[in-house]
Amino acid sequence: MATVVQYERFGGPEVLEVVEVPTPDAPPGAVVVAVKAAGVNPIDAKLRSGARASSEITEPRRVGSDAAGVVVDVGDRVSDWSIGDEVVVRNADGAYASHVVAREDQLVRKPASVSWEVAAAIGVPVSTAYQALRSLGVTDGTTLLLHGGSGSVGRAAIQFAHRWGATVIATAAENNHERLRELGAIPVAYGGGLADRIRAAAPGGIDRVLDAVGTGEALETSFELVADRDHIGTLVVGARAAELGIHAWSGGNPVPLTAEERRLRAEAYDVVLDLLERGEFQIDIARSFPLAEVAEAHRLVEGGHPGGKVLLIP
Repeated sequence: MATVVQYERFGGPEVLEVVEVPTPDAPPGAVVVAVKAAGVNPIDAKLRSGARASSEITEPRRVGSDAAGVVVDVGDRVSDWSIGDEVVVRNADGAYASHVVAREDQLVRKPASVSWEVAAAIGVPVSTAYQALRSLGVTDGTTLLLHGGSGSVGRAAIQFAHRWGATVIATAAENNHERLRELGAIPVAYGGGLADRIRAAAPGGIDRVLDAVGTGEALETSFELVADRDHIGTLVVGARAAELGIHAWSGGNPVPLTAEERRLRAEAYDVVLDLLERGEFQIDIARSFPLAEVAEAHRLVEGGHPGGKVLLIP
């Protein structure tokens, strides 16, 4: 038997159920992965609560898209994967589980030196950060304003941008400033006078903005500092992107990712796994929970930035 997390109605973390189901067999073109760790993302909680619109629930709905584990069954027409392969799973359906079915195009080979927890933490935050920065044109000499530097997306974005030669000004609560400096950012505290503090940190001005918090303060400050809204992107208030005249990737954006944006998100896995293997990238893990405590994991994620990635360990 396999263990999965599911819900049958929208609501708080208490609607999540941990149940046993038959262990899946690999269908043609796919494999079954025994999950060693699964990533908990804010979007998982938003979908569960109904805060992010989705289709009507007509049958138990499983949770999670990011995982890492070992291939234990291989379906017909699978050529590149074998039983025993250690893999990272992306864009899965129901990664909060002891076993998950994944197509070949949802698998990335995991280096032996990268832990299960770190591999499962890559997923949504790292691929989103990489794609958004590439789409914004962040490069050597760019001064980037990053709203929400202490979240998992923010920490990845700081490292990518810094590595590419950009100067990163990252807003965050003061208790996170030391860590953001270590990752390569110039941290600035939230609150009144934010625009003036950013100007002091970046006297040459701001070239690009990536918003990972979506507050009125973040948006108003961005518009005050950057006249060309084509140079501003959000990951949080995508539903308002057209109204605001800014770019959006996810965050309720009704416009799906382009083929190029999807390619960039896929590319991010190989890029970051290579950097992790060489010890040139860091992913902070906040806390790991057993599947049975999935509700607590969601409460931690919903309560604000937990200080790194939250994981489930089957």
